[in-house]
Amino acid sequence: MNTRPAIDESTGPVSLAVAFNQDSSCFAVGLDTGFCVFNSDPCELKVSRDFNAGIGAAEMLGRANYVALVGGGKNPKFPTNKVIIWDDAKQLAVVTLEFRSQVLQARLSRSQILVALLNSICLYAFSSPPKRVSSFETADNPSGLCCLGSKIVAFPGRTPGQVQIVELGTGNVSIIPAHSSPLKAMTLSPNGEILATASETGTLIRLFSTANCARICELRRGVDPAAIFSLAISPSNTLLAVTSDKATLHIFDLPHSSSTSSATTPARSSSPYSTSSFDDPATSTANNRTKWGILGSIPLMPRLFSDTYSFASASIAIDDDPHAALRGTAKPAVPIPGIPGGKARKGVVGWLDDWTLVVVGAGRDGRWEKFALGRAEDGRRWLGRQGWKRYLGS
Repeated sequence: MNTRPAIDESTGPVSLAVAFNQDSSCFAVGLDTGFCVFNSDPCELKVSRDFNAGIGAAEMLGRANYVALVGGGKNPKFPTNKVIIWDDAKQLAVVTLEFRSQVLQARLSRSQILVALLNSICLYAFSSPPKRVSSFETADNPSGLCCLGSKIVAFPGRTPGQVQIVELGTGNVSIIPAHSSPLKAMTLSPNGEILATASETGTLIRLFSTANCARICELRRGVDPAAIFSLAISPSNTLLAVTSDKATLHIFDLPHSSSTSSATTPARSSSPYSTSSFDDPATSTANNRTKWGILGSIPLMPRLFSDTYSFASASIAIDDDPHAALRGTAKPAVPIPGIPGGKARKGVVGWLDDWTLVVVGAGRDGRWEKFALGRAEDGRRWLGRQGWKRYLGS
């Protein structure tokens, strides 16, 4: 008979979800006890609301007082089929949207509310009361993928691997056959002109023009399959950050951005960060042009030798899950109720500027990590971790 005492998991809150606001200046955290909001840099707690119940998604509207909340965890604060627009100035719910199935994601802008369900997307005008504008069928979308821009919205199509782009002004719908396998991640550039997507395979990231749906380029994360955690495009629309379950952050150049990137990425002498302030500057990789050397120019070689790789990479922390199996046992992880995919999000990327970015993850040991780009005297760029902390204070 097993007489060992049960492991006490009740000490301290557990973060179930994390999400940056539109300019990544703040991030909201859904907890098993409520929600809180942090400044991105420095990582400082700004707002904390204790509901004594779980929030599975918290989406901010810039720095305004409105937050979209969805219940989650073992003891959800709200039914998981509802989106609650919370006015933090009044500390009460001002809008409630109810659906027939679990809400997987909600996005806010000053004029729209976008809600992702497993097989549909619902678009509302952000008014009082909200007016339902349209709804769209999608393939299974267990991660609640959707992007809300100022002029367009993007989300999975009816066929796995496809993307639908809808113009908010006209309602015109375009279909992009992005991948042959289901989508795993997507993001829009800050100017709304570029869409980046990754599939469940996780080896390639594809970029498309939202104006004509043409493929701009294809970037290779690696050769082995991986689960992509997050995609994020820099404020100048010239760099792409990618994180995955390989515990790695990759930085790519976007096409036609070499001159702009050179101007915005500081030289070592002018960088706000010296090499001594980084934990491990040696994690940087060489420019993708030298990834395979002469092999990349030999005809008939496999395409992976000529593909475009990241010019810099660094390790990130992903080793924490509040419901993960105990180390050394074969016990499977227990899905978290009310959370897309049943797992706390890891490796969520937010760009602070064109050379600084932050990576945050949910979980019992939720972490904030800050990274910065610099340029060596020989012209090569590098990526280093400038600092980290457990934002829940444990």
